[in-house]
Amino acid sequence: MSNIHPSSVIADEAVIGADCTIGPFCVVGPNVVLGERVTLKSHVVIDGDTHVGDDTVIFSFAVIGEIPQDLKFDGEQTRLRIGARNRIREHVTMNTGTAQGGGETRVGDDGLFMAGCHIAHDARIGDRVIVVNSSAVAGHCVIEDDVIIGGLCGVHQWVRIGKGAIIGAVTMVTNDVVPHGLVQGPRGVLDGLNLVGLKRKGVARSDITALRAAFQMLKDGEGTFQERAKRLAAESDSDYVQQMVAFILGDSDRNFLTPG
Repeated sequence: MSNIHPSSVIADEAVIGADCTIGPFCVVGPNVVLGERVTLKSHVVIDGDTHVGDDTVIFSFAVIGEIPQDLKFDGEQTRLRIGARNRIREHVTMNTGTAQGGGETRVGDDGLFMAGCHIAHDARIGDRVIVVNSSAVAGHCVIEDDVIIGGLCGVHQWVRIGKGAIIGAVTMVTNDVVPHGLVQGPRGVLDGLNLVGLKRKGVARSDITALRAAFQMLKDGEGTFQERAKRLAAESDSDYVQQMVAFILGDSDRNFLTPG
């Protein structure tokens, strides 16, 4: 049995899962689906074709599932899909997709989206992602699992950020970031590896050593960045290095941030 405050406006067509809690002055649109045990604190707006996964908590004044901030958007039917157990804090905005970008914005499980951050149209956000206060992820970005984006950051449209990377506060990211990379500075440069994150996850010392060696080859080796990555693919048997190589050699619309 869900607990819905009488001051909230819930469209008749909305699907509200079991044991949801909807606080005062919330608005839930007709194409919204809330999973089980979802909590809307107060003054939350959820609209559009939006699904919110089980056990997600959305805090006051968040606006979820509104139309994209894209002048090309012409009212087409697009979607927002949010996974389970996310924490979406005050004033967060997440938009639906666009026809040009595949029609869907996706957010994985177990994320923390701190106050005032923005997830734009057609972005694909992995699991256990943390986006800190007042940061913006632009349209069509791919943020892989376990990424941390520091406060007051901007991630340019079409950028990919690889698994386990960390972006320091007040950084503008304009190019792709390799998995487990550390990026910082007003115009972000690849400044090393996310060693703290790797150690917290219990990554073996041999893999960390291999990643360090790979980073040095990418930084100082002969040939182009892509050529160095191909050599790494042939020379390293570390799964973490192979993950980084696969990311570098994958399809992308952006260049890479290379080691400074």
